[in-house]
Amino acid sequence: MKVAIIHYWLVNIRGGEKVIEALLKMFPDADIFTHVYNPKAVSSLIKDRRVFTSRINRLPFAKKLYQLYMPMMPNALMDFDLQKYDLVISSESGPAKGVVPNPNAYHICYCHSPMRYLWDMYHDYARGAKPIVQRFMKRLIPGLRLWDVMSSNLVDYFVANSSYVAKRIKRYYNRDAKIIYPPVDIKKFLSVERKPGDYYLFFGQLTGYKRADLAIKACIKSGRKLIVAGAGAKKKDIKKYSKTGLITFIGKISNNELLSLYAGAKALLFPGIEDFGIIPVEANAAGCPVIAYRQGGALDSVKEGVTGMFFNEQTSDSLISAMDYFENDVNFDNRDAFNEHVKQFSKTIFIDQMNQIINERIRK
Repeated sequence: MKVAIIHYWLVNIRGGEKVIEALLKMFPDADIFTHVYNPKAVSSLIKDRRVFTSRINRLPFAKKLYQLYMPMMPNALMDFDLQKYDLVISSESGPAKGVVPNPNAYHICYCHSPMRYLWDMYHDYARGAKPIVQRFMKRLIPGLRLWDVMSSNLVDYFVANSSYVAKRIKRYYNRDAKIIYPPVDIKKFLSVERKPGDYYLFFGQLTGYKRADLAIKACIKSGRKLIVAGAGAKKKDIKKYSKTGLITFIGKISNNELLSLYAGAKALLFPGIEDFGIIPVEANAAGCPVIAYRQGGALDSVKEGVTGMFFNEQTSDSLISAMDYFENDVNFDNRDAFNEHVKQFSKTIFIDQMNQIINERIRK
């Protein structure tokens, strides 16, 4: 088979790009199609393949401002001629699934998320945008929603990365989806030796929907120490919260620093709603319990009562109650149970399940 892999943009290495790497291991001769490509920001596994870009890649500052060009991307997918490919796998979180394969090809969409800014998180993105961007969003979003629904008809089979995403695919596209968890590099975390200290940990890019503010407020209100790791903190917030002596911002961290933080944290706080949640899986692989909001992909990635627990309302008081219960009434010391839980998120399992789906669908 000739295989084409479509990915929305290749400008960094995060969860979506890890899926692409796993697909490339499955199909070493596959070609890649993407809107924007920055070879310096991706792995050699991707750079060694043939990568075709759309017209978006030639626009000014596309490698940094690619998200501003998102309204142009559905039309730009027409740049991709896929008529010679037998299998098309689109990796969807931005515009990718709207490509047009030949009539005899099979199109599988691995959906990380229906585009958040078009659907359930539209208001979150709009609130954080500048007034001029808000005006453009109000004009453009209705048409993009229509295109998004119509383009779902070009997909033969949907695969979702979590139960939460599968429900959203059903809601917005009225399509069923097979759930296959994304590949997580759990091996490097399994050898972490836990020595819990006196702090909780928040880790991730500091964007609004991840709700670092909730973790910060809960820890200040209850007199607990919190380390906030990840890029994106505002200087005024660092100055404001650091004065309390309870909150420490450490910015972007290395892999070794992350391992050390997981080893020493009482627990990882995960107060936002994520499509899947790779960070809780990493924390669990390191033996670190997770206290997560009871919504989104965390319901798949955290096993309640075994590798972590949930709080029910997205408020600081609800999170404080969960931390109180965590410290006084539960025990998460069974490392074997942690290891057993995270096995299902390995790269090997992902490849096996994707191969099974592809073989079944192609045979049919």
